[in-house]
Amino acid sequence: MLKKKNIAASKASLVLFLCQMISALDVPLDSKLLEELLQPPTITQQSPKDYIVDPRENIVIQCEAKGKPPPSFSWTRNGTHFDIDKDALVTMKPNSGTLVVNIMNGGRAEAYEGVYQCTARNERGAAISNNIVIRPSRSPLWTKEKLEPNHVREGDSLVLHCRPPVGLPPPIIFWMDNAFQKLPQSERVSQGLNGDLYFSNVQPEDSREDYICYARFNHTQTIQQKQPISVKVFSMDSLNDTIAANLSDTDIYGAKSVTERQPVLLTPTGSTSTKVELRGNVLLLECIAAGLPTPVIRWIKEGGELPANRTFFENFKKTLKIIDVSEADSGNYKCIARNTLGSVHHVISVTVKAAPYWITAPRNLVLSPGEDGTLICRANGNPKPNINWLANGVPIAIAPEDPSRKVDGDTIIFSHVQERSSAVYQCNASNEYGYLLANAFVNVLAEPPRILTPANKLYQVIADSPALLDCAYFGSPKPEIEWFKGVKGSILRGSEYIFHYNGTLEIPVAQKDSSGTYTCVARNELGKIQNEVQLEVKDPTMIIKQPEYKVIQRYGQVSFECIIKHDSTLLPTVTWLKDNDELPDDERFLVGKDNLTIMNVTDKDDGTYTCIVNTTLDSVSASAVLTVVAAPPTPAIIYARPNPPFDLELTGQLERSIELSWIPGDENNSPITNFVIEYEDGLHEPGVWHYQTEVPGTQTTVQLKLSPYVNYSFRVIAVNEIGRSQPSEASEQYLTKPASPDENPSNVQGIGSEPDNLVITWESLTGFQSNGPGLQYKVSWRQKDVDDEWTSVIVANVSKYIVSGTPTFVPYEIKVQALNDLGYAPEPSEVIGHSGEDLPMVAPGNVQVHVINSTLAKVHWDPVPLKSVRGHLQGYKVYYWKVQSLSRRSRRHVEKKILTFRGNKTFGMLPGLEPYSSYKLNVRVVNGKGEGPASPDKVFKTPEGVPSSPSFLKITNPTLDSLTLEWGSPTHPNGVLTSYILKFQPINNTHELGPLVEIRIPANESSLILKNLNYSTRYKFYFNAQTSVGSGNQITEEAVTIMDEAGILRPAVGAGKVQPLYPRIRNVTTAAAETYANISWEYEGPEHTIFYVEYGVAGSKEDWKKEIVNGSRSFFVLKGLTPGTAYKVRVGAEGLSDFRSSEDVFETGPAMASRQVDIATQGWFIGLMCAVALLILILLIVCFIRRNKGGKYPVKEKEDAHADPEIQPMKEDDGTFGEYSDAEDHKPLKKGSRTPSDRTVKKEDSDDSLVDYGEGVNGQFNEDGSFIGQYSGKKEKEPAEGNESSEAPSPVNAMNSFV
Repeated sequence: MLKKKNIAASKASLVLFLCQMISALDVPLDSKLLEELLQPPTITQQSPKDYIVDPRENIVIQCEAKGKPPPSFSWTRNGTHFDIDKDALVTMKPNSGTLVVNIMNGGRAEAYEGVYQCTARNERGAAISNNIVIRPSRSPLWTKEKLEPNHVREGDSLVLHCRPPVGLPPPIIFWMDNAFQKLPQSERVSQGLNGDLYFSNVQPEDSREDYICYARFNHTQTIQQKQPISVKVFSMDSLNDTIAANLSDTDIYGAKSVTERQPVLLTPTGSTSTKVELRGNVLLLECIAAGLPTPVIRWIKEGGELPANRTFFENFKKTLKIIDVSEADSGNYKCIARNTLGSVHHVISVTVKAAPYWITAPRNLVLSPGEDGTLICRANGNPKPNINWLANGVPIAIAPEDPSRKVDGDTIIFSHVQERSSAVYQCNASNEYGYLLANAFVNVLAEPPRILTPANKLYQVIADSPALLDCAYFGSPKPEIEWFKGVKGSILRGSEYIFHYNGTLEIPVAQKDSSGTYTCVARNELGKIQNEVQLEVKDPTMIIKQPEYKVIQRYGQVSFECIIKHDSTLLPTVTWLKDNDELPDDERFLVGKDNLTIMNVTDKDDGTYTCIVNTTLDSVSASAVLTVVAAPPTPAIIYARPNPPFDLELTGQLERSIELSWIPGDENNSPITNFVIEYEDGLHEPGVWHYQTEVPGTQTTVQLKLSPYVNYSFRVIAVNEIGRSQPSEASEQYLTKPASPDENPSNVQGIGSEPDNLVITWESLTGFQSNGPGLQYKVSWRQKDVDDEWTSVIVANVSKYIVSGTPTFVPYEIKVQALNDLGYAPEPSEVIGHSGEDLPMVAPGNVQVHVINSTLAKVHWDPVPLKSVRGHLQGYKVYYWKVQSLSRRSRRHVEKKILTFRGNKTFGMLPGLEPYSSYKLNVRVVNGKGEGPASPDKVFKTPEGVPSSPSFLKITNPTLDSLTLEWGSPTHPNGVLTSYILKFQPINNTHELGPLVEIRIPANESSLILKNLNYSTRYKFYFNAQTSVGSGNQITEEAVTIMDEAGILRPAVGAGKVQPLYPRIRNVTTAAAETYANISWEYEGPEHTIFYVEYGVAGSKEDWKKEIVNGSRSFFVLKGLTPGTAYKVRVGAEGLSDFRSSEDVFETGPAMASRQVDIATQGWFIGLMCAVALLILILLIVCFIRRNKGGKYPVKEKEDAHADPEIQPMKEDDGTFGEYSDAEDHKPLKKGSRTPSDRTVKKEDSDDSLVDYGEGVNGQFNEDGSFIGQYSGKKEKEPAEGNESSEAPSPVNAMNSFV
């Protein structure tokens, strides 16, 4: 694949222009030519038409122009001549027309407002600038106004007016809060184009007192702030509460809930409006609507489409933006606001007008005497602009007459011009929206021919390629160009040559015989000139042996050839590419003069290799493909590290270099990749070898750089993929001559250790770096920014020098220079150090504290002047400590806390403060020496916060219907406690929560008795304290009212009894169900004992299973039992050796059948139900008769007759308390007895039974108010029916409520 491209000789013909023209004359931009040609003035730079200046800075009105001769400048102000010599504050820059008004030296920008115009004039004409309107920028303050708070009903719309002051230019408006955070905007809340803030509907979260409108005046870099606006949103709920509080119970009140509303436009108003915009500007149309839900805005163009790629929607589609508008964008634009209740629309009629814009701007004319030409000035606009001509700044109607000039509307026609016709013409195109002003000169020149191409310029081309010979020229009239070959050759003509407009001669196909001298002749009526150039045609570069396609086995070696032939006068360069990219940076690729060799080929070497040959004139290339294939199987090869090199030889000894050569050892089947050369310095570090360099594995000689005054020995290590060889034998020694040091010590520092010294330190040079004997150091220093001479001292064998008697913490310039017996090292660079620091002298001033909330404060201070810091400023430390709690008025020692703020920071945050406390703080500056004096203590107080949780909550004295609560006040009140809040609710057997009751308790209370509770019921309590700020964390507890009066041993009754001599657990009873059993017992002994229950299958030899009882309760529920199984159980106490109760045996109930018979259809069941109904009827009749007898039931007498079983004497026969019966005993159940395993309750004819007092199975209050329902029971023959909740209060149910 052979590619060839020829680089043509310079094609750059001088087609450069002084300006754009429509005449036959081009003026090349030749600097020498331009200096000699006369030219009318041309305005090159001027200030903008509308020039707003900063009133605090000097006013610079630009006016720059060029011309030959250089133009002079003058100005008019407001249409009259502006004499700058009469105003001391106004100057004109040298060689320029730019004015500078020195406002900063007492001038007032307002005094220089006006319209300015610059005129640049020379003998060939006068050019004028635009009218430059100078206006100083203004950023007035907001007018004072009284802002009333905005009270808005939730859901209503709201507009917050900004009304910024009128500035120049107009300000940029934005809304922020007191914290300088931008107020969030959305489809509901957004800022209009006029700066007002619109709310489509207000929400409660919109209530705030810091809606602040800011106006930023960019020109003066100032921001003005409007007074904060307050918005209070009344929700319907709060409004109803307010109305209810002010009306009696008989009044009818109630505001309606938030009402949804269909959209209404807030801006623009009405159904239609108009808008005029100028061509090229940005069109902004806005629609903002109120409504609930928030309306969505949509835009359409009536009778057309919105322009693609130029239309954008902003401000949540409330603003339609069309950029670069044109007349085609005129029309009606409709915005539609819609929500779920309806829609509203507005039509904006847009008219696009146009300030004047150029169609054809007038262009400069360069004419020869007697020639013709035209100036054309065409502009368009809406309305159509008027065209007016001026000559040298004067209306052409009153300008001096020129017979060669004729004005025809937007065209000036010139005929047979003469040199006196040179002038500058101005075209002014204007309408009501603006104007355009263009200067175009007519320059009439009479110049003999000139050739601008250098004489005897040499052109070189490759044979069979084009040759371009330049002949850049100028003359007026335009010269004629002729070409000749040789000194006396004939004029060149014919199809083999191409003559270009700019004088260039082109030979399309140059041959070797085209070489020679070519002459260019330029002539006009004013003269003739000629110039010679040389052309050399070279032989093309060729690749006579191209690289060929190769297939190579992996790990083999391949070579591509690239042999070239070229012109003997050209120097070729050969470059190799792989896959059109640079060769890999791999030492396996070896580029020779005529070839590329790849060693140890791998799969990644697959690809296309290209040889590119470049000369200064041409380039050729050829490519070949390399394919890598797997090598055939070979016997296993043992790879090993290479053997060490040998036969090291030193040659070419010089002062700073030497050549080392060696013979490689055996590769051991792994090619050597590189050689590592190490050296030993026998003079300074004998026996220590250092790395010197490394070379590719194909190289066996290396030129080594040496240092002076070193006794060198060298050794070589070979490296392959397996590893490194052993080092070779050391070479002979070579001692280099000493010399002065090449380098200076590094890491030079100057740091004072005391306030009056400077310690200069550095890293010493090694013996290798010393370059010679007698190594010393010249230490120099002088105080910075003081005109002092250097102070120097020479030291040896040290790396530190102390300068005493220095001022405290001043900068020093320091340098350390090495020297030895042969001279000095190069001049060292200077470093800046400082003498020692001392403690700061003064404390930070103006310490201010801003309390942000109850736990956070911000502290500010003024920075300490750097001179008083007397050291490197490390930062500031704030010491703060709590003086006392304002709620307790108690003082206690609290360690001071310290916060460090790095750098020159002047504020910091103090976190973790305790609410409602008095604090003190001070601030200290810190430098490298330590802390400065403390600022005066600043006292500040934190506001109240929410309290911590009460310190404890205890529930004691449970009775049938009451519990006693005791609590401790919060450890951290964080303010003045206003009350406690107690909330409680019952918990049923399935841990479901009942209704929540809330009680507010005065803050001075510490206990409370809750009455009228349900018996045998678990309650959950939530308790917290309150301050005026709010509620603190709550604590929770649970407690249970007792099941009956015998359920708990009352401490008051047993207070006088003699405690047993030893602890014991007795009366272990069980109440079993299918899969669980309730175990209860009695305990006598020390308090706060932890119990455990052990159980197992009766008759089994398995180990007892053990369950720990939570707290000191005397009951426990065993779960997960097997139905219909006999179990053994016993109760023990932790910590009491071998102290257990006697064993008890119980059996769980049988498993429920998977299918049950519908007993409602059984005859026996129907008969039983009839008998029960009859029995109930008889009971009701008996109860009715007894009630009619009158009188109260003798409950009190009955209770007196049956003394409290807790104080009955113990029975002598079995040692049990009198209120409990043996399992065989048929006495009625007493208070505290447990339900037997068959889950029935029996009644017998015993006078001390309390069943007689009941009126029914559910119980109720009797006539004297005594609640006796819990004592009621069932008749003897009635089995327990239904679930457990239908029985008289079951101990099983009561116990389950604890689990």
